[in-house]
Amino acid sequence: MSAEDLENYETDMELQLYREYRDVVGLFSYVVETERRFYLANNVDLQARSADGEVYFDLTLQDAWVWDVYRSARFVKNVRVITFKDVNVEELSKSDDIALPKDGTLG
Repeated sequence: MSAEDLENYETDMELQLYREYRDVVGLFSYVVETERRFYLANNVDLQARSADGEVYFDLTLQDAWVWDVYRSARFVKNVRVITFKDVNVEELSKSDDIALPKDGTLG
């Protein structure tokens, strides 16, 4: 396999992953980013803890999807992450949460 073949394969895998993300994002309520992974989840519990003067985060996700091109099964029932790095949790807005005026004007 040439370097170009490998690059094409990786590009195809990333495109497939993006398409899967696009197809499943509407099923989830939260986007969660850690230093190592990107998740979609329906239940998020984030606890800041400390031990020996160090602060760390204990993150538990339920009903989740993992952005990882190398995983064969990206849907997981439970995920637990312990990290000293930042964790970003965002609630996804549902498309029906945003309503445009019926007459098409915004003002």
